[in-house]
Formats: sequence, structure tokens, C-alpha cells
Amino acid sequence: MTGAYARERYRQACLLLPPPLRLCALEAEEALGETAEELRLRRGQPVTAATPEGEQPLPGPAVTGEDLEQVVDQVTDWSRYTAAETIRQGYLTARGGFRIGLCGTAVVEGGEIRRIGDLSSLAVRIPRESLGLAAQVLPRLMESGPFPSTLVVSPPGGGKTTLLRDMVRCLSDQYGLRLALADERGEIAASYQGQAQLSVGRHTDVMDGCPKALAIPALLRSMTPQIIAVDEVALPEDVEAMVRAARCGAGLLATVHGDGVEELRQKPLLEPLFEVFTYAVVIRRQGRERRYEVKLL
Repeated sequence: MTGAYARERYRQACLLLPPPLRLCALEAEEALGETAEELRLRRGQPVTAATPEGEQPLPGPAVTGEDLEQVVDQVTDWSRYTAAETIRQGYLTARGGFRIGLCGTAVVEGGEIRRIGDLSSLAVRIPRESLGLAAQVLPRLMESGPFPSTLVVSPPGGGKTTLLRDMVRCLSDQYGLRLALADERGEIAASYQGQAQLSVGRHTDVMDGCPKALAIPALLRSMTPQIIAVDEVALPEDVEAMVRAARCGAGLLATVHGDGVEELRQKPLLEPLFEVFTYAVVIRRQGRERRYEVKLL
């Protein structure tokens, strides 16, 4: 990923902001354009840019409620009803693959969030593709034959989703494998109106906006994938769905939060995964650099 590409993605994210906030964010491009991972908008506070070193406040006016509402209106083309389901789940996907997290007053009915009103903050995530990143791990994984089910492991913010996305792309385009991607929150393919905004390969089928536990069996039935890929395994029903898919012959590629394999082994929730996954790719972050360790489970 080049510096020019990183800055261009930063500029594109800035364009999602209302004009006064956009201007102050663009003025910070030279200092933060290559490293900013998110733009954070909190009512009554200045915009901040989240970087590996922490959040950096940007000079400029405080964010207002009208600013927050304007971002949502712009991203939904002033038709919020078309994105009502994802808004209910707390996020939006903008053209170009930018994911916007929403926070405010939740209206709960029947134990579920029905809508979010009185917005208090937004998080504009700046996804950047690192094409070729998977070349650091796939040759090792593929050296013995068919793709072995693999977990990608790191703490939050360690780069799991970025690596997963490029592994999906390479397995699809370079190895010619048929993949099904359960993209529950639209963070991998970042589909916008049915088209992936980020590169996931020409042999990849994407189901987004659907809980993994429901998407995995649906994809298995409808798309007959050789590999099913998911992001952030966290619930017992996710684990159960993956184990069942493995028993049906599908390979698995998934990410999970953790500092390493030994920590994963201490989590009872993940114990069934050790029966169906063969390798783990552990990401170690050192400043802006990342190191990838392929470990046999």
C-alpha cells in the first residue's frame, strides 16, 4: 500500500463530512493522511482522527447534531428507509466501502434494537486494501495441497480484516477457488447496492447484512462453496455453524480476537474450532509494521 493511495482514501473519507468539518479534516491530510484509520465525530467535540498512536484532535469547530444527521442523509442519498436495517444494527456502508458506525439513543422493543435516534457520535472507518499481503502466508498454507481451514488471530486493530480480505481475493483469483463470504457488517467486501467496493476476487460470492450463523448454512446450500470466509467469530452459534460447514466438506477461513494460539485455547467458546481448523496466522504488530506467524493448531 503506497502513501499516495493511503492519502487518497483519507481524502475520500473526508468528503463524507459536512463542509466545515471536511475542511478541517482535509487540512490535516499531510500530517495524518497516511496513518488515520478512522475519523471520529462526537457531538460537542472536535473531529478526531484515530491512528495507531491514538486519537488526534483536529482543529476546527465542534461537531453538532445537525452534522451527524447530515452525514447519514448524504450516505443514504436522503432515503434512510433504504438503509433502515443496517442503521438499526448500528452502521452504514457508503460508496467506496467506507463503514460508518452509529451511536445514539437506542429504541428497544422485544429485546431488540428497533432504531437509533438522537445521534451522539459517528465513526468513519477508512478501509485500505493491501493487495499482495496474502503472499506472505498463502504459499505456506497451500504447500501441502488443498486449502487447510485457517484462523487469523490478532488483538482488535491488528489488521485481521485487511489480511482476510486479501487472502479471499488471492484464493479466488490466483488459486481459482470458489469462495462464499459471510460479510455480516460489510467490512470485508463493503458491498454498496449489491456490488463489492473492495477487491474480494472474481470467484467470490458475498452475503452481507446477515448474521454469520444464518449466512453460513444459507451459503453452503445455495452457492456450494469450496471455502467459507467470515470475520470476527464471537458467538456460540457462529462456532456451531462453522463446525457443521466443515463436516459438510467446506474449507473455512475466519478471524478471531486474541494475542495468540495459547490464549485461544483458554476460551471454552472456541474449543470446537480446534477440531476443524488446521492452521492459525497470528499477527504481531510492532508500531506501523506487522509480522505474520503461521502456526499449526
